[in-house]
Amino acid sequence: MGVKQDIITEIFESCWKSGKRIFDNDMVKQICRKHSFGNPFDATKLDNTSVIPSKLVAEDYFIIHLGHGRHKFVKGIKRGYCNFPRVQRGNRIPWKYRQSLLNEFDTSESNILSVASNQRVIHDFLYEDIVASPKVYNSRRTTMNCSYKIGEEAVQVERLQMEIDLTMELGGVVTVFEGKNGFPKDFAVYQVFHPYKYYCKLRNEKRLNMREITCCYVLRKRIKDTSCLRLFNYTFEDENDMVSIKLVKSAQYDLVKR
Repeated sequence: MGVKQDIITEIFESCWKSGKRIFDNDMVKQICRKHSFGNPFDATKLDNTSVIPSKLVAEDYFIIHLGHGRHKFVKGIKRGYCNFPRVQRGNRIPWKYRQSLLNEFDTSESNILSVASNQRVIHDFLYEDIVASPKVYNSRRTTMNCSYKIGEEAVQVERLQMEIDLTMELGGVVTVFEGKNGFPKDFAVYQVFHPYKYYCKLRNEKRLNMREITCCYVLRKRIKDTSCLRLFNYTFEDENDMVSIKLVKSAQYDLVKR
């Protein structure tokens, strides 16, 4: 295991002994100092199941964030993570493009989404129209108070901080984006559910008039000096239940230099 996994395991064992499943950033910072881990805010971020400590896997628990510097161990890893489906051969698209100066310059999440947008891949995938003109809203941080459930588990969040990598809107349809490098087998559902829930809350409070809200996960893998992009469009059948995630469509775009 890595240092992050050792930290989470120690927190879990401490909570297990006390009979409490909720812990806070003070505990995280204390144990991070013990392990000389310099970024306590990253310690509780387990983006996919490959980084979940073996102790949690054995007991079938994952972490959800509650806001105000609090976190909770929740039973049922399969409820908190979603497998990326295999992209069918008919949905694998060779995409000719002229490589620009900055396309492959870095591997940041921002760059992943910029390439997908600049090359009109997102436009083809979401809108089936490469000349569509959605409104584009770049990365932003926001907070939210709300309640929802994870199956039978009730969750209450207060001043939950989240970063939305990218948002697009066209014809009243709002899509929030998450970008990641590599092709992991799964992802933490809260990464897309929390931004989705944020916009649902704005709609329900009649602060924004949205026709539909969806989520788009964009993965990029570098192949020699070019990229392969996989896009997955999701929604939730029940806006109050994180487990109700549903795939709308998926596709792979192989960027081929002209």
